[in-house]
Amino acid sequence: MAAPLKIAIAGLGTVGAGVLKLLAANQALISARCGREIKVTAVSARDKGKDRGVSLDGLRWFDKAVDLAKEADADVIVELIGGSDGDAKAVVEAALARKRHVVTANKALLAHHGVALAKTAEAAGVSLAFEAAVAGGIPIVKALREGLAGNAISRITGILNGTCNYILSTMRATGRDFADVLKEAQDLGYAEADPSFDIDGVDAAHKLALLTSVAFGTPVDIETVHVEGIRHVSSIDIKYADEFGYRIKLLGVAERLANGAIMQRVYPCLITPASPLAAVEGVFNAVLAEGDFVGRSMYEGRGAGAGPTASAVVSDLMDIAGGRRVPTFGIPAASLRTLPAAPLDQHVGEYYVRLLVADRPGVFADVAGAFRDEAVSMESVLQRGRNADAKVNVVIITHEAPEPAVLRALKRLQANAALQEPPHMMRIENQK
Repeated sequence: MAAPLKIAIAGLGTVGAGVLKLLAANQALISARCGREIKVTAVSARDKGKDRGVSLDGLRWFDKAVDLAKEADADVIVELIGGSDGDAKAVVEAALARKRHVVTANKALLAHHGVALAKTAEAAGVSLAFEAAVAGGIPIVKALREGLAGNAISRITGILNGTCNYILSTMRATGRDFADVLKEAQDLGYAEADPSFDIDGVDAAHKLALLTSVAFGTPVDIETVHVEGIRHVSSIDIKYADEFGYRIKLLGVAERLANGAIMQRVYPCLITPASPLAAVEGVFNAVLAEGDFVGRSMYEGRGAGAGPTASAVVSDLMDIAGGRRVPTFGIPAASLRTLPAAPLDQHVGEYYVRLLVADRPGVFADVAGAFRDEAVSMESVLQRGRNADAKVNVVIITHEAPEPAVLRALKRLQANAALQEPPHMMRIENQK
């Protein structure tokens, strides 16, 4: 058997400890499958005395992660610190400068600096692998980069954030409000104390940008991802969506338009129960990929947590141990082609609109007139009885229309004195 692949781990949080546990538990299996042992030689974290439920005996300890990247006796540096800059970036750069392979779970780092780091890795002749950065234990990066490599991908659609999926699923199942379910998600460890990156769509946007690069052979471009979160989704919206036969999900969508441009968007939207994504509940993630020869393929699994993410980290380590190396984003970084970025105002689709209006004569005529004047046709309309303040919700499903026309209609309505709060609008992704 070949000499062991020596690795050093920077960051011993949930995932880092999970990697140590997985390597210890499945050492014989891993060695048999890649023809050599994967051996941890060094670790680094903030608190040496913390009980992580795994032994650190025999491992060299580094107080500073950058020192580990420079000095550890290791072939591979595993970066599990997190963050787009700071120590995480310094660790990866130091490792690549010394021609060490890097495995990372850091989507923010790669979303902002991935292309530059990939070029550095290729010049050094080493791997920069990131399966764990997207969708936890789902091997979606390998699926796109290798399994579907012979296909021209037309569209990627994914539930990419387990926190948001848990919140929306629980709101639908229980009828509870967003703030209440968010607090529960935090108590269960599904959401951070500061959940902004999750619930504002930033985490999903980072992941989508990486998948877009692999799927379409383009440089990672986080700046062109349209991002909306789920803070404004209410239990009322979920109830009305259900009445119309829809589910609300936070989706990341990247697609190649007919003009060749790439549109990337993250937002809460309505999907039909016929969509394979509609049944993905709780903290699970899922990705639909559409290729010209393979058609549609779906990948579902746990999107976070010690076990699933550690599984993805170790899969990258096993590729390196077995001598399997492909460019970070599927093709050499210098060959990534910048394609036009399509803004969301090129989006054409159906829309859900909820209006809280004063319940008085002529209001609905004003609503219909605003949509008529922008040539937006209404497919369905639902109005429920007034509340104690003589206000009523009017909910509209439009026919397919250009987004700018819908936004102009809503702007007209905002000027109407009968409107009691700003309009609530979500797109409908009719993918069956």
